[in-house]
Amino acid sequence: MKHSEHRILTTHVGSLVRPKELRDLAPPGEEPKDLTQYNTVLSQQTLDVVRRQAELGIDIVSDGEYGKQSWSNYILKRISGFEIRPDQLRPVIWLGRDRERFAESIFQEFPRLAAGTITEACVGPIRYLDHSPLDRALTNFKAALKQVKVEEAFFTAVAPASTAYDGVNEYYPNEHDYVYAIADALREEYRAIYEAGLLLQVDDAVLANMYDHLVQQSPEKYREWANLRVEALNHALTGIPEDRIRYHVCFGSWHVPHVADAPLEEIVDLILKVRAGAYSIEAANVRHEHEWRIWENKKLPAGKILIPGVITHHTVTVEHPQLVADRIVRYAGLVGRENVIAGSDCGFAQSEVIQRVHPTVMWAKFESLVEGARLATQKLW
Repeated sequence: MKHSEHRILTTHVGSLVRPKELRDLAPPGEEPKDLTQYNTVLSQQTLDVVRRQAELGIDIVSDGEYGKQSWSNYILKRISGFEIRPDQLRPVIWLGRDRERFAESIFQEFPRLAAGTITEACVGPIRYLDHSPLDRALTNFKAALKQVKVEEAFFTAVAPASTAYDGVNEYYPNEHDYVYAIADALREEYRAIYEAGLLLQVDDAVLANMYDHLVQQSPEKYREWANLRVEALNHALTGIPEDRIRYHVCFGSWHVPHVADAPLEEIVDLILKVRAGAYSIEAANVRHEHEWRIWENKKLPAGKILIPGVITHHTVTVEHPQLVADRIVRYAGLVGRENVIAGSDCGFAQSEVIQRVHPTVMWAKFESLVEGARLATQKLW
């Protein structure tokens, strides 16, 4: 994994707005009706999105997550053991107390959440079964990378804590065995990405999202819940060098008030426990931008990289490049310029039907990211 040795490198979190051509061929939650046509279009669209990132000057690129229909629930189609129960609804606990505090606002924005979310029940042994979607996506991405010149490339996969986050365990005798069974299944995906020669990015929004709900029971309850899942993640990452792993944590991409978000100071030690070479953390969101101060007292482990979000999906306003540069320079002063890679807060499309901003705005934000990194480089070098 490259550090910013001679200039500030740029990257993002991975998920980009899916093109209409792909969305038309694979309706939400359904498999493509014509798999051959879908694969052809997916291959071309992957090439296009990789080329677009390279042309803009993004140094460390992704495939846009075009081969997935969701940032997390995609995995339930690749593993065994889960039964989806549309008629068994559960409260949206991962919104924390914001669900009550801002009920009118949230349910106006997301009316489906008022009734609850669909239950994902574990009813049998969890095993990784279907490698074909992953193999297809990796093949398309590697073929696209041969057509461009970039510093590095990363590919995303879900973390144990964020797998089946609306799930219930009805099969394993205890929570430890259940979580470790998920981790063992995910290990196959992690290894495949690493063996493909790509950086593995593990996405873990739910680690932070469960904070407010669980600390209402007790702070110890949250620590117990989170520590188990971090330990399971490290178990799943065994054998993969740390410098091939990025760990992404955010506070939820949804456009809600975010008052119930976990304070970074309460979870940063958990984040740094993950065996990763780089930590991608939301930092441009106005609810969290002040948390750069944590790094005044919290030492980034030697050799590790911080990827702070310096552009955000939370607003349609395109950040000015000088603001982006100022954010980068601030972090460089705290953890060292060589240990900062400029990134985005979160993805811009966590599923095929989500569009946090219009694609034209998304690409304009990336232009500001690249220009801001150039300005920061001029100042820092």
